[in-house]
Amino acid sequence: MKYKFEKGALADIDTNIVVVGIFQGEDITVVLQSLDANFSNGRQTFAAGVAEAAKHEGFSGKATQLLSLPTYAALACKKLVLIGLGPSSDFNGKPGLMRKIGAQLGRRFDKSAMASMCVVGRICVAGDSKKSKKSTAAGTAAGTAGAAKEGHSGPGDTACQHVEAFLEGWHLGRYSFEKYKSKKEEDKQKAEIAISFAGDYRKSELFEKACSTGDALAAATNMARSLIAEPASYMTPSRLGEEAVRIASEHGLDCKVYDLPEIKQLKMGSFLGVARGATEPARFITLKYAAANATKTIAVVGKGITFDSGGLSLKPAGSMENMKYDMSGAAAVLGVMQVVGQFKPNVNVLGLIAATENMPGDNALHPGDVLVSMNGKTIEVNNTDAEGRLVLADAITFACKQKVDEIIDLATLTGAVVTALGRAAAAILGTDQNLIAKLIMHGKMAGENLWQLPLYDEYRDYLKSDIADLKNAGSRGEAGTSSAAMFLREFTEGKPWAHLDVCGPGWLDKDKDECNKGGTAFGVRTICRYLLSYS
Repeated sequence: MKYKFEKGALADIDTNIVVVGIFQGEDITVVLQSLDANFSNGRQTFAAGVAEAAKHEGFSGKATQLLSLPTYAALACKKLVLIGLGPSSDFNGKPGLMRKIGAQLGRRFDKSAMASMCVVGRICVAGDSKKSKKSTAAGTAAGTAGAAKEGHSGPGDTACQHVEAFLEGWHLGRYSFEKYKSKKEEDKQKAEIAISFAGDYRKSELFEKACSTGDALAAATNMARSLIAEPASYMTPSRLGEEAVRIASEHGLDCKVYDLPEIKQLKMGSFLGVARGATEPARFITLKYAAANATKTIAVVGKGITFDSGGLSLKPAGSMENMKYDMSGAAAVLGVMQVVGQFKPNVNVLGLIAATENMPGDNALHPGDVLVSMNGKTIEVNNTDAEGRLVLADAITFACKQKVDEIIDLATLTGAVVTALGRAAAAILGTDQNLIAKLIMHGKMAGENLWQLPLYDEYRDYLKSDIADLKNAGSRGEAGTSSAAMFLREFTEGKPWAHLDVCGPGWLDKDKDECNKGGTAFGVRTICRYLLSYS
């Protein structure tokens, strides 16, 4: 989308909706007067009426509070929306709040007849609420991916951070998957709302970069969400391959989709063991982006179990209900590669997906079987429902054989991580603390919480097998997430590696902030921000 600046007085902005941010405890009349002198000369009654209505409705400026008021032609706009910004003292450091605000507004006006909205933002001087009350119109908005780097600390940059986050939230909040809902003839498609901004953004190129980045990250996340939302009968390994080919074609990436005979030629015995029980053929998918002058290659690896029945270690019916989302890691990789192809950072990126169903077919993997992985290690399978680590083992080995410099994998790997962290955060584990720290930082900027869990050497003992090099599932009920990551570490060949177990925040039972009910495509925005930091 194209976004524009509104330079006129607030009362004269010709748009359907004007959104004004209010810090907690601010005098709304003073705020309106600071934004537009007309509220001191001729429109005092209207400003006083807005303040009185806010008091009556209990609006005090608490974070994400929303109050929508008609203007009755007192202003050029039809509605004046007040949105709470919370305490002024820490606003600058929280672009995530603007993401939540964007999502809330997106949902609030999702099916509105309103065609346009102007967001009037104000830069708060951190730690000085008095100064914040005197501040004039400035950015609501959010930042470029590079704004997380050192040196991007000026007020214009802060405004752009908020612009990016706002637009992310706006598009994420408006997302819905309605492909399979029957619609009556009178139903109309969701109308697009034109968005503009009023404020001081200092450098227009930063503003434009913020807008394009916010749009792109949200679009990639929503695309991945739609892949997750599809029934497993439709979003098969083959269709994941087709999606990869489409993305590669649209963004100039190299793509190779390996079929079953080719996977056998690669000697991916661990991956093939999982695929044995399924009628749907497995696919191994590679997407490559090569930067002109890059000296570093990062592999992003996704678990692509398009449906997980548990295999012969069959899940209970209730635990199987949402197992179409077990390919969330794969969907995230496709979202990441879409953004990489669009923005072309100065780093080589290799996207890898091991895609199969895990089914209890007549040739299914038995508990007690021994598999030979791509790197030659043998694996005793003591639980066929611990299949994600088996497919990732060969995918990580493939990455190592491509001589990548770093490996990041995403997987809905363990139910244990939901017990440990709930739906509020994903676990991160790995071998390189610098990489882990960067991903945690970019996750914070993205609104995707990552919490580091340990990889103590003792967890290696959980994987000892009497008849093979490893067994695939450790001691049940003890450090399940860490022992699963320890299994993956066996295949990283000492390369810098980080593992994101996204099982918890990867699926939500209700709307939460910018994440809607269902698959969230957790990790797309975090990893994109990390890769774009090489721009």
